[in-house]
Amino acid sequence: MSELVARTGRHQQRYENGYRLVAGYKSSDGDSSSEKIVQVLMINSPSGPGLLFPKGGWENDETVEEAAAREAVEEAGVRGDLMDFLGYYEFRSKTHQDEFSPEGLCRAAMFALFVKEELEFWPEQSTRNRSWLDVSEALETLRHAWMRDALEGFCKWHEDKLNETKG
Repeated sequence: MSELVARTGRHQQRYENGYRLVAGYKSSDGDSSSEKIVQVLMINSPSGPGLLFPKGGWENDETVEEAAAREAVEEAGVRGDLMDFLGYYEFRSKTHQDEFSPEGLCRAAMFALFVKEELEFWPEQSTRNRSWLDVSEALETLRHAWMRDALEGFCKWHEDKLNETKG
């Protein structure tokens, strides 16, 4: 059983101009050499088919980086190093409409995470499975278009990082 506990509820959620602010990550496994195939960590959702990047609400008592790292542990059971901020991605949530965001508008701050540890037990493991996929597989299985855009942003970031190490 996991000794870690997932945060629940919305009483500490951050909102901005009608958007619920969320944080998440796209993760890479292994080193950054061009000989290594980059894989990304995906999770399933209990609410439907397709795979997702771990992400969730950014709360008032944490930085956006802390929120992304927390969601990595809670939803996917991984720890690692946050590498870089990849951008903001806006989407509409069908399941998270509330008084602060009645239309379910969300703005996700996404980060690259270099995974260093996969936990045997994690808070949401009873409802989430993790899968390591190469980028082409991930693009085919992602549930949401905004996540495909975020994955393409990750690929550009990764390519830029490789070029920096070569140059």
